[in-house]
Amino acid sequence: MVSSITRTQGGLNGSSAVVSNIASNYSPNLITLPNNPLFGTDGIRGRVGELLNAPLALQIGFWAGIVLRTHANNSGPVILGQDSRNTSDMLAMALSAGLTAAGIEVWYLGLCPTPCVAYLTSVSDAIGGVMISASHNPPEDNGIKIFDGDGGKLSLALQAEIEAGLRGKKPAVASVVNNCGRHYLRTELVADYGDALKQPLQGAVNLQGMKIVLDLAWGAAVGLAPAVFREMGAEVICLHNEADGDRINVNCGSTHLEILQAAVKEHKANVGFAFDGDADRVLAVDSTGRQVNGDYILYLWGRHLKQQQQLPDNLIVSTVMANLGFERAWEKLGGKLIRTAVGDQYVQAEMLRHGGMLGGEQSGHILCRHYGMTGDGLLTALHIAALIKEAGVELHEMVDQSFQTYPQLLQNVRVLDRDRRMAWKDCEPLQKAIAQAETAMGDAGRILVRVSGTEPVIRVMVEAANAELAHHWTNELVSQVQQHLG
Repeated sequence: MVSSITRTQGGLNGSSAVVSNIASNYSPNLITLPNNPLFGTDGIRGRVGELLNAPLALQIGFWAGIVLRTHANNSGPVILGQDSRNTSDMLAMALSAGLTAAGIEVWYLGLCPTPCVAYLTSVSDAIGGVMISASHNPPEDNGIKIFDGDGGKLSLALQAEIEAGLRGKKPAVASVVNNCGRHYLRTELVADYGDALKQPLQGAVNLQGMKIVLDLAWGAAVGLAPAVFREMGAEVICLHNEADGDRINVNCGSTHLEILQAAVKEHKANVGFAFDGDADRVLAVDSTGRQVNGDYILYLWGRHLKQQQQLPDNLIVSTVMANLGFERAWEKLGGKLIRTAVGDQYVQAEMLRHGGMLGGEQSGHILCRHYGMTGDGLLTALHIAALIKEAGVELHEMVDQSFQTYPQLLQNVRVLDRDRRMAWKDCEPLQKAIAQAETAMGDAGRILVRVSGTEPVIRVMVEAANAELAHHWTNELVSQVQQHLG
């Protein structure tokens, strides 16, 4: 436990004894909730003003506080952080109001990466953490991610309890609060997270002599990431390195690598790293300007851990999106790959179930339980940079010697009607086309059709050893979705 992460003087309520009986006055009619579940694959996310607003955030804070307190073994605080979106301040204040109304002390970090909240929650006596961010989504969106007292993603069962409270279905006796909590500004704790990022590598390796370009996406890592890399000895060039809620993720960061790719080549850098808006994921760019996605990161880091005998059962957990080329190369090394549904919460759950220490997603969410319980873009980038330095070769050489990806095409088909979107498995023409594609490709390809957990789209992915086959069946399946569901 980091020594500075201690309770504030005055405890939960200071000297006040304000009586709060929010539950007796609570009415679900004060807020408008959609019929479908609020929690998606990465918390509650949506357009601010349509789904997310101050009244809803206050109630989420209140019921999250009630649920976390009910299941906690202590009376610790909840740690609250946010990204740079213009709406994050409003949501932070509303969430804090709800949490304190539930009798919870709030430690407010201000601007920080999502994994900072998770880490500080795990090493303090906090009963939970809350991060305000819509991750890689555009500026007009926002979201609320909730962590348990161990710093892990909140379980589906506890999400359901919070939602039951929001919908007026939770017993009022469970929500009577006799004392309000207090709100404390604890921005100094972000430095403890920065120290924890460096600690595993200090004394073992440094990044001196490396030139690294960081694309910070106008987001949550703008203050922390450059300092951490420079303190590790790297020469750092920064892109999009101011907190700007109007431009977060806009044509930059992990979903738009073009500017980073050009900068890496222009500055003759060893490597570039692109984070999303809340820095819980990262993608790399090698010195030739080529993208290095989560599959390659998992392979390279997994191989290193395997060589160090730090990878139990040689297991990596990834999702259904993991490329076949990656899977077969990892198996050739004697490794085992378990696939989950898309979403780092599912990866985390499977890692815990099987004792796995490394897992993640092709999109750049990487979890290494040697160092933390959640996806961490800064941590991942530091360790990949360290692998490059230790290997004494460029990243593009390491990638060239690892595996060849199968051509993989992904298209999103917008389907605004939720009932039609969720009923894609009942669409007979689409199912017939999927069966035909699977028969045609056999073992040389894969089909994945799924509903997005964060956007109103159906995602169609086709992977094949032959690019022509992948294009053909992608077009055919997208056409069926558009014709019968879109």
